[in-house]
Amino acid sequence: MSPWLNNALYGWYPYVALTVFLLGSLLRFDHSQYTWRSGSSQLLRRRQMLWGSNLFHVGILAIFAGHFVGLLTPVAVFDALGISHTFKQLLAMSFGGVAGIACWIGIALLAHRRLFDPRIRATSSFGDIAILLLLWVQLTLGLLTIPVSAQHLDGGEMVKFMTWAQGILTLHPGAAALVADVNPIFKLHLFLGMTVFLVFPFTRLVHVWSAPIWYFGRPGYQVVRTRRQIARRPAATGPQPAQGDD
Repeated sequence: MSPWLNNALYGWYPYVALTVFLLGSLLRFDHSQYTWRSGSSQLLRRRQMLWGSNLFHVGILAIFAGHFVGLLTPVAVFDALGISHTFKQLLAMSFGGVAGIACWIGIALLAHRRLFDPRIRATSSFGDIAILLLLWVQLTLGLLTIPVSAQHLDGGEMVKFMTWAQGILTLHPGAAALVADVNPIFKLHLFLGMTVFLVFPFTRLVHVWSAPIWYFGRPGYQVVRTRRQIARRPAATGPQPAQGDD
Protein backbone atom coordinates (compact mmCIF):
# COMPACT_ATOMS: atom_id res chain seq x y z
CA MET A 1 0.00 0.00 0.00
CA SER A 2 1.36 3.40 -0.99
CA PRO A 3 2.16 5.90 1.78
CA TRP A 4 -0.46 8.31 0.41
CA LEU A 5 -3.23 5.68 0.46
CA ASN A 6 -2.18 4.48 3.91
CA ASN A 7 -2.31 8.05 5.21
CA ALA A 8 -5.72 8.62 3.62
CA LEU A 9 -7.26 5.45 5.06
CA TYR A 10 -5.67 5.48 8.51
CA GLY A 11 -4.87 9.15 8.99
CA TRP A 12 -7.78 11.08 7.44
CA TYR A 13 -10.61 8.55 7.17
CA PRO A 14 -10.86 8.06 10.97
CA TYR A 15 -11.74 11.75 11.37
CA VAL A 16 -14.35 11.59 8.62
CA ALA A 17 -15.93 8.53 10.23
CA LEU A 18 -15.89 10.03 13.74
CA THR A 19 -17.32 13.36 12.54
CA VAL A 20 -20.21 11.68 10.72
CA PHE A 21 -20.73 9.37 13.70
CA LEU A 22 -21.01 12.20 16.23
CA LEU A 23 -22.86 14.82 14.19
CA GLY A 24 -25.13 12.30 12.48
CA SER A 25 -26.08 10.67 15.77
CA LEU A 26 -26.79 14.05 17.36
CA LEU A 27 -28.94 15.25 14.48
CA ARG A 28 -30.89 12.02 14.21
CA PHE A 29 -31.42 11.86 17.98
CA ASP A 30 -32.68 15.43 17.95
CA HIS A 31 -34.89 15.29 14.87
CA SER A 32 -35.98 11.75 14.03
CA GLN A 33 -35.80 9.33 16.95
CA TYR A 34 -38.91 7.51 15.74
CA THR A 35 -37.14 6.40 12.57
CA TRP A 36 -34.63 4.05 14.25
CA ARG A 37 -36.66 0.91 14.09
CA SER A 38 -37.49 -1.88 11.69
CA GLY A 39 -40.81 -3.44 10.87
CA SER A 40 -42.04 -5.52 13.79
CA SER A 41 -41.33 -9.24 13.44
CA GLN A 42 -41.11 -10.28 17.08
CA LEU A 43 -43.86 -12.90 16.77
CA LEU A 44 -42.07 -14.70 13.92
CA ARG A 45 -39.36 -17.23 14.79
CA ARG A 46 -39.37 -15.83 18.29
CA ARG A 47 -36.99 -18.42 19.77
CA GLN A 48 -34.39 -17.82 17.07
CA MET A 49 -34.73 -14.06 17.59
CA LEU A 50 -34.24 -14.36 21.36
CA TRP A 51 -31.14 -16.54 21.06
CA GLY A 52 -29.66 -14.41 18.30
CA SER A 53 -30.43 -11.08 19.97
CA ASN A 54 -29.08 -12.10 23.37
CA LEU A 55 -25.87 -13.60 21.99
CA PHE A 56 -25.34 -10.59 19.75
CA HIS A 57 -25.91 -7.94 22.41
CA VAL A 58 -23.87 -9.65 25.12
CA GLY A 59 -21.04 -10.32 22.67
CA ILE A 60 -20.98 -6.86 21.09
CA LEU A 61 -21.00 -5.09 24.47
CA ALA A 62 -18.09 -7.23 25.68
CA ILE A 63 -16.18 -6.60 22.45
CA PHE A 64 -16.77 -2.85 22.62
CA ALA A 65 -15.65 -2.70 26.26
CA GLY A 66 -12.55 -4.75 25.48
CA HIS A 67 -11.57 -2.58 22.51
CA PHE A 68 -12.27 0.64 24.40
CA VAL A 69 -10.12 -0.32 27.38
CA GLY A 70 -7.48 -2.15 25.37
CA LEU A 71 -6.91 0.53 22.73
CA LEU A 72 -7.38 3.73 24.70
CA THR A 73 -5.61 2.90 27.97
CA PRO A 74 -2.09 4.37 27.78
CA VAL A 75 0.70 1.82 27.62
CA ALA A 76 2.29 3.48 30.67
CA VAL A 77 -0.75 2.52 32.75
CA PHE A 78 -0.33 -1.18 31.96
CA ASP A 79 3.40 -0.91 32.67
CA ALA A 80 2.73 0.78 36.02
CA LEU A 81 0.30 -2.00 36.95
CA GLY A 82 2.86 -4.66 36.05
CA ILE A 83 0.76 -6.07 33.18
CA SER A 84 3.06 -7.32 30.46
CA HIS A 85 2.27 -6.89 26.77
CA THR A 86 2.23 -10.66 26.31
CA PHE A 87 -0.31 -11.18 29.09
CA LYS A 88 -2.51 -8.38 27.76
CA GLN A 89 -2.43 -9.84 24.27
CA LEU A 90 -3.30 -13.34 25.51
CA LEU A 91 -6.14 -11.88 27.56
CA ALA A 92 -7.42 -9.96 24.55
CA MET A 93 -7.24 -13.05 22.36
CA SER A 94 -9.10 -15.29 24.82
CA PHE A 95 -11.69 -12.79 26.07
CA GLY A 96 -12.20 -11.31 22.60
CA GLY A 97 -12.38 -14.77 21.06
CA VAL A 98 -15.18 -15.95 23.36
CA ALA A 99 -17.14 -12.70 22.99
CA GLY A 100 -16.53 -12.66 19.23
CA ILE A 101 -17.79 -16.22 18.75
CA ALA A 102 -20.93 -15.48 20.79
CA CYS A 103 -21.59 -12.32 18.80
CA TRP A 104 -20.83 -14.05 15.49
CA ILE A 105 -23.34 -16.82 16.22
CA GLY A 106 -25.92 -14.24 17.31
CA ILE A 107 -25.58 -12.21 14.12
CA ALA A 108 -25.65 -15.37 12.01
CA LEU A 109 -28.96 -16.35 13.64
CA LEU A 110 -30.42 -12.88 13.17
CA ALA A 111 -29.25 -12.63 9.55
CA HIS A 112 -30.56 -16.11 8.71
CA ARG A 113 -33.93 -15.25 10.27
CA ARG A 114 -34.17 -11.95 8.40
CA LEU A 115 -32.96 -13.28 5.04
CA PHE A 116 -34.66 -16.66 4.76
CA ASP A 117 -38.09 -16.11 6.29
CA PRO A 118 -40.21 -14.49 3.53
CA ARG A 119 -42.49 -12.70 5.99
CA ILE A 120 -39.58 -11.16 7.91
CA ARG A 121 -37.72 -10.36 4.68
CA ALA A 122 -40.78 -8.44 3.48
CA THR A 123 -40.62 -6.10 6.49
CA SER A 124 -36.83 -5.64 6.32
CA SER A 125 -35.22 -2.60 4.75
CA PHE A 126 -31.94 -2.59 2.87
CA GLY A 127 -30.30 -0.96 5.89
CA ASP A 128 -31.53 -3.67 8.27
CA ILE A 129 -29.88 -6.39 6.20
CA ALA A 130 -26.78 -4.44 5.18
CA ILE A 131 -25.73 -3.56 8.73
CA LEU A 132 -26.15 -7.17 9.87
CA LEU A 133 -23.96 -8.43 7.04
CA LEU A 134 -21.38 -5.67 7.59
CA LEU A 135 -21.11 -6.54 11.28
CA TRP A 136 -20.92 -10.25 10.45
CA VAL A 137 -18.01 -9.67 8.04
CA GLN A 138 -16.29 -7.42 10.59
CA LEU A 139 -16.62 -10.07 13.30
CA THR A 140 -15.30 -12.73 10.93
CA LEU A 141 -12.24 -10.59 10.27
CA GLY A 142 -11.79 -10.00 13.98
CA LEU A 143 -11.81 -13.72 14.70
CA LEU A 144 -9.36 -14.33 11.85
CA THR A 145 -6.90 -11.91 13.46
CA ILE A 146 -6.55 -14.25 16.47
CA PRO A 147 -4.31 -16.87 14.78
CA VAL A 148 -2.30 -14.03 13.22
CA SER A 149 -1.85 -12.45 16.66
CA ALA A 150 -0.73 -15.81 18.04
CA GLN A 151 2.33 -15.61 15.79
CA HIS A 152 3.74 -12.60 17.67
CA LEU A 153 2.96 -12.85 21.37
CA ASP A 154 5.49 -10.21 22.34
CA GLY A 155 2.69 -7.62 22.07
CA GLY A 156 4.53 -5.43 19.59
CA GLU A 157 1.69 -5.29 17.07
CA MET A 158 -0.83 -4.65 19.82
CA VAL A 159 1.17 -1.65 21.05
CA LYS A 160 1.14 -0.26 17.50
CA PHE A 161 -2.67 -0.33 17.43
CA MET A 162 -2.89 1.23 20.89
CA THR A 163 -0.52 4.03 19.90
CA TRP A 164 -2.36 4.55 16.60
CA ALA A 165 -5.81 4.81 18.25
CA GLN A 166 -4.56 7.16 20.94
CA GLY A 167 -2.70 9.19 18.31
CA ILE A 168 -5.90 9.63 16.29
CA LEU A 169 -7.80 10.91 19.35
CA THR A 170 -4.97 13.25 20.33
CA LEU A 171 -4.65 14.58 16.75
CA HIS A 172 -1.14 13.19 16.25
CA PRO A 173 -0.23 13.91 12.60
CA GLY A 174 1.91 10.80 12.10
CA ALA A 175 -0.50 8.21 13.50
CA ALA A 176 -1.12 6.49 10.14
CA ALA A 177 2.55 5.53 9.80
CA LEU A 178 2.28 3.37 12.92
CA VAL A 179 0.08 0.80 11.11
CA ALA A 180 1.72 1.03 7.70
CA ASP A 181 3.45 -2.35 7.93
CA VAL A 182 0.93 -4.43 9.88
CA ASN A 183 -0.72 -7.55 8.45
CA PRO A 184 -3.36 -6.73 5.78
CA ILE A 185 -6.08 -8.53 7.76
CA PHE A 186 -5.58 -6.05 10.60
CA LYS A 187 -5.78 -3.17 8.16
CA LEU A 188 -9.02 -4.44 6.69
CA HIS A 189 -10.41 -4.98 10.19
CA LEU A 190 -9.53 -1.39 11.13
CA PHE A 191 -11.04 -0.02 7.92
CA LEU A 192 -14.33 -1.89 8.34
CA GLY A 193 -14.46 -0.88 11.99
CA MET A 194 -14.23 2.78 11.02
CA THR A 195 -16.85 2.21 8.33
CA VAL A 196 -19.25 0.89 10.98
CA PHE A 197 -18.85 4.23 12.78
CA LEU A 198 -19.40 6.04 9.48
CA VAL A 199 -22.73 4.35 8.69
CA PHE A 200 -23.84 4.19 12.34
CA PRO A 201 -26.19 7.23 12.24
CA PHE A 202 -28.00 5.90 9.16
CA THR A 203 -28.81 2.46 10.57
CA ARG A 204 -30.70 0.89 13.45
CA LEU A 205 -27.50 0.94 15.50
CA VAL A 206 -28.48 4.42 16.71
CA HIS A 207 -30.97 2.77 19.07
CA VAL A 208 -28.02 2.45 21.47
CA TRP A 209 -28.59 6.13 22.30
CA SER A 210 -32.08 5.22 23.49
CA ALA A 211 -30.79 2.89 26.20
CA PRO A 212 -32.71 4.00 29.33
CA ILE A 213 -29.64 4.48 31.51
CA TRP A 214 -31.13 7.67 32.95
CA TYR A 215 -33.71 5.53 34.75
CA PHE A 216 -31.01 4.73 37.32
CA GLY A 217 -30.87 8.37 38.38
CA ARG A 218 -34.52 9.37 38.19
CA PRO A 219 -36.52 10.25 41.35
CA GLY A 220 -38.28 7.26 42.85
CA TYR A 221 -41.96 6.90 42.14
CA GLN A 222 -44.31 4.05 41.40
CA VAL A 223 -47.38 3.87 39.21
CA VAL A 224 -50.04 1.72 40.86
CA ARG A 225 -53.22 0.42 39.25
CA THR A 226 -56.18 -0.17 41.53
CA ARG A 227 -59.76 -1.31 41.23
CA ARG A 228 -60.84 0.70 44.26
CA GLN A 229 -63.04 3.64 43.63
CA ILE A 230 -61.25 6.87 44.24
CA ALA A 231 -63.31 9.59 45.86
CA ARG A 232 -63.75 12.38 43.40
CA ARG A 233 -62.85 15.87 44.39
CA PRO A 234 -66.00 18.02 44.78
CA ALA A 235 -66.65 20.42 42.00
CA ALA A 236 -65.54 23.95 42.64
CA THR A 237 -68.30 26.19 43.89
CA GLY A 238 -68.15 29.80 42.96
CA PRO A 239 -70.60 32.66 42.93
CA GLN A 240 -73.64 31.78 40.84
CA PRO A 241 -74.79 34.22 38.25
CA ALA A 242 -77.86 36.19 39.28
CA GLN A 243 -81.08 34.93 37.74
CA GLY A 244 -83.78 37.35 36.74
CA ASP A 245 -87.48 37.07 37.72
CA ASP A 246 -89.79 35.30 35.33
